Amino acid sequence: MIAGVKRERDVDEDEEEEVRVKVGRSHGVEDRRSRHCPYLDTINRSVLDFDFEKLCSISLSHINVYACLICGKYFQGRGQKSHAYIHSVQFTHHVFLNLHTLKFYCLPDNYEIIDSSLEDITYVLKPTFTKQHIAGLDKHGKLYRAYDGTTYLPGIVGLNNIKANDYANVVLQALSNVPPLRNYFLEEDNYRRIRRPPGDIMFLLVQRFGELMRKLWNPRNFKAHVSPHEMLQAVVLCSKKTFQITKQGDAVDFLSWFMNALHGALGGTKKKSSIVTKVFQGSMRIFSKKLPHPDLPAEEKEALLLKDEYQEEMSESTFLYLTLDLPTAPLYKDEKEQLIIPQVPLFNILAKFNGNNEKEYKTYKENFLKRFQLTKLPPYLIFCIKRFTKNNFFVEKNPTIVNFPITNVDLREYLTEEAQATEKVTTYDLVANIVHDGKPSEGSYRIHVLHHGTGKWYELQDLQVIDILPQMITLSEAYIQIWKRQDKDDGAESHTGA
Repeated sequence: MIAGVKRERDVDEDEEEEVRVKVGRSHGVEDRRSRHCPYLDTINRSVLDFDFEKLCSISLSHINVYACLICGKYFQGRGQKSHAYIHSVQFTHHVFLNLHTLKFYCLPDNYEIIDSSLEDITYVLKPTFTKQHIAGLDKHGKLYRAYDGTTYLPGIVGLNNIKANDYANVVLQALSNVPPLRNYFLEEDNYRRIRRPPGDIMFLLVQRFGELMRKLWNPRNFKAHVSPHEMLQAVVLCSKKTFQITKQGDAVDFLSWFMNALHGALGGTKKKSSIVTKVFQGSMRIFSKKLPHPDLPAEEKEALLLKDEYQEEMSESTFLYLTLDLPTAPLYKDEKEQLIIPQVPLFNILAKFNGNNEKEYKTYKENFLKRFQLTKLPPYLIFCIKRFTKNNFFVEKNPTIVNFPITNVDLREYLTEEAQATEKVTTYDLVANIVHDGKPSEGSYRIHVLHHGTGKWYELQDLQVIDILPQMITLSEAYIQIWKRQDKDDGAESHTGA
């Protein structure tokens, strides 16, 4: 209770001080020291890191937090007896930044610092993008130099693997390289006014994802990598701990949950679209036929097949990604006792959607035969290659290599006749390829992404970023892929509003 009172007093003192400063300014009086602070050269930009949660390092409160620009630590309040004030006296660290108002102060003297040389610090804390800047992001491949001296390409930036969150990192990196989605989140005004019900925490995902996009694409970073700490904390909270930082998760499960959660948080419903559905949503026809129980006598099966409930039914469904099934991996070995790694062409596993191939699906009580045919293709198409099968005891991984071209994959033959007449462009190029290496439970993730400005491919694994030859991509155990439709005018590229 006493801590609560102290916390409120810190805030009150700061607010009173703010009022005094404003009153002084309104009377044309400005503290002369504001523009001549003698301590600016003590600021140490190399220790500043704004990727972590904005909590006081002593009270753990998120109210009224200041960053010490000399040691990089966060402290609450700046009134007398506040943690920031005491820190300034004890360690003679004088320059502080309010992480909410983005104003600089000198403590313990308690005056606001006004100096244009500090603008690079506020930009790293809160990068902003103009429409003009966003429009030019994919038109060049200019390298930028971070404050620590390393050069980097904005967007091709490593993400910190805090403990076991590489499964989420690769998905976030893949989505950050989808231009229409990225452009929407780079401009906060696109989603700032979306109304959510009181007490709804899901909008936190939208805010944190936007912040992460702006950090990943910031051309003025202090370092050439980003920590997704705040984004992942929002994921843990909003998924009710289904996805964690400390426990390896499945990238497809995370992608599915994250896209649906973002869609809902942006006000999207089954009927109302959001930027997520505008970019990724396609539709298909599903033909489903109930099968008699396999143990029944032949005559009984034949009689059942004449009934209405065993006739084929057609339904329409939307999708945000397509699941591609791999053929069962053979168990035989070659003469040297090495397991042969089978290979399959991409078009073989895409045949699932040609409208003819039937596949049996078993539920707890019933069996169905299903076939699929696409009716609408999205601007960006996601494939999830089903590598893992779960049974009662363990998870098995299928190591089959999928052979795929990097460009010019034409999906026209998987569309219904009506859709073939209306869909003008049906050819896609690969822009992101997520790979799972190793065993199901203890494996790791990496991602290949295409940099649109240079046309070069890069491999990102945690903080490591290397350029890679396109032909190397097809040798990996691809798990999730994002393909971009070859739209001529590419209206989706310039889309910034939902």
